[in-house]
Amino acid sequence: MTPLSVLDLSTTPLGGTQAQGVRDTIEVAKAAERLGYRRFWVAEHHSIAHLGSAAPEVLIAALTQATSTIRLGSGGVMLPNYSPLKVAEVFMELEALAPGRIDLGLGRALGADGITGRALGSASSEVFPQYFALLSAWLLDACGVEPFPSPHPFQNVKASPSGPSHPDLFLLCSSPDSARFAGLVGVGMVFAEFIARADGAPSLAAYRQAFQPSVYRAAPYAAVATIALAADTAAEAERLAALTPRPPRRPGEAPDGQGFVRRFAGDAAAVLAFLDAKARHTGADELFVLNAGPTLDSKLRSLELIAQPLDAESLPSPVG
Repeated sequence: MTPLSVLDLSTTPLGGTQAQGVRDTIEVAKAAERLGYRRFWVAEHHSIAHLGSAAPEVLIAALTQATSTIRLGSGGVMLPNYSPLKVAEVFMELEALAPGRIDLGLGRALGADGITGRALGSASSEVFPQYFALLSAWLLDACGVEPFPSPHPFQNVKASPSGPSHPDLFLLCSSPDSARFAGLVGVGMVFAEFIARADGAPSLAAYRQAFQPSVYRAAPYAAVATIALAADTAAEAERLAALTPRPPRRPGEAPDGQGFVRRFAGDAAAVLAFLDAKARHTGADELFVLNAGPTLDSKLRSLELIAQPLDAESLPSPVG
């Protein structure tokens, strides 16, 4: 079975508050570690009623103190919203708190609508390549892998804290174009199937074809993030899925279950079969399960039902 990881959006529990959803994320992470999931990632979304995941860096900091072995990361930090130097410093700080356990997943979008983006002071997504290059340069300089490029206006600016290691770098992708960029810069990639609402196989193929080895990674490594909910019976899974908030269908998009399947609910055997088929079809090295239960108990039970033993020797070894 392809290794499984968890993506958590701090969803508002049924009858609860966004604040409770944030606290629930801590409990879900502790369960994911206990059950042997490879990674636990949190997301960045703004001004969405049923999501409390506005500040992944804050949640990751809390999770470094609540867990001890599972890899922790962002799925992702929306880079156009921030200064590249600040992101480098935040994630070097997290790396100092949990050495060797931090993943920095980056997104090119805003994680918000245009008006919210203005309120955030976001730049256009067109700045992503420039921001990425600066962020990467500061990370590699801070951990002693590569000095900051010279001559450069920022060559004497240092990202703090420095340390012996850096976060593993990933790009969140929703199209073959973004996947190719991830390959060309030699970082890991995660296809956000639940956002793209499209088959991830073409993007993973584009990534592998474009991949160039880098200081981050010697070989391509691609994951797919999908939505799955397991319960003790198929009927219970369907009942829980109906209670789970979901984004409105885009114009012209087929209803769930017609054509491409981007979310699945069922008993454990059915969900594991769905995930196995997803991995085989896309060629993913890893699957992120967006845990979509409407309550904390339903999320924890879903994780228990589909958990796979963690084989520590199979963990990929990023370069650097």
